Amino acid sequence: MTTAEPMAGAAADADADAGQGGPADAGAGADAGANAGEGRGGPADAAAGQAVAPVKSAVRTVLLLEHFAARPGLHSLADIQSDLGLPKSSLYMLLRTLVSLGWVETDASGTRYGIGVRALLVGSSYIDGDEVVAAARPTLDRLSDTTTETIHLARLDGTSVVYLATRQSQHYLRPFTRVGRRLPVHSTALGKALLATHTDDEVRRLLPERLEAVTQHTVTDREALIEELALVREQGYAVDREENTLGLRCFGVALPYRTPARDAVSCSVPVARLTPGHAQTIKAALFEARDRLAVVTRRM
Repeated sequence: MTTAEPMAGAAADADADAGQGGPADAGAGADAGANAGEGRGGPADAAAGQAVAPVKSAVRTVLLLEHFAARPGLHSLADIQSDLGLPKSSLYMLLRTLVSLGWVETDASGTRYGIGVRALLVGSSYIDGDEVVAAARPTLDRLSDTTTETIHLARLDGTSVVYLATRQSQHYLRPFTRVGRRLPVHSTALGKALLATHTDDEVRRLLPERLEAVTQHTVTDREALIEELALVREQGYAVDREENTLGLRCFGVALPYRTPARDAVSCSVPVARLTPGHAQTIKAALFEARDRLAVVTRRM
């Protein structure tokens, strides 16, 4: 892999997020590095310039790392080969190279493989260096204090959203959350708020006609989702009604510093704790947060 040495060198001095936004921002991990790459210098930027023929070894390396990022734990060579369809001999040599560089780890027998610590360092450096995440921290803290609920900042990445920062709920009953988590764009308030900044035709090109049912409440028809996006544009916020997690309702707003938007903020609350008055407080706080972030991110 021609880029192995620069990747290792860049990761050597990286450190986990210590003292920049607290533990909620610190757990970027492998997912944030692999999943949020389109935000800065990603495929969209490359497509704008001259077409470049892909380097096979680089493509295979990225596929392998993304495979591990999406499947935690350790996996046998046979299982990895079955999933990726790469030649077993080439895959083995690639795995051993990445093991030697710290990007892949093995068990004691050396026959099962998983994501390595280098990916954690790169994921953390992505979060640490992102201007929007840094600018949003005071606003996310204020939003958390006002609502007392779980807060997310996420970025659009293809047909998914990826958490860039979170603030945990102040209540005992609260949703599981972590930086770097990837969720479907169509089943989340974050995703629907971002989709609403695109035209209907752009949404049709992005999403298939039939969408995955994450829960029994998920909208699985693309045209029905597009109808809902019209309401999102009208009211200025999106709602996830137990469409991604049973027992959880989420409200989300897109950040307008880019058009179409690439980042959004949401507030998640258990249905059992959501009263009409609390819902109004959450929506008002989200609108205030959106307006504050529109000012601080204006030149980004």
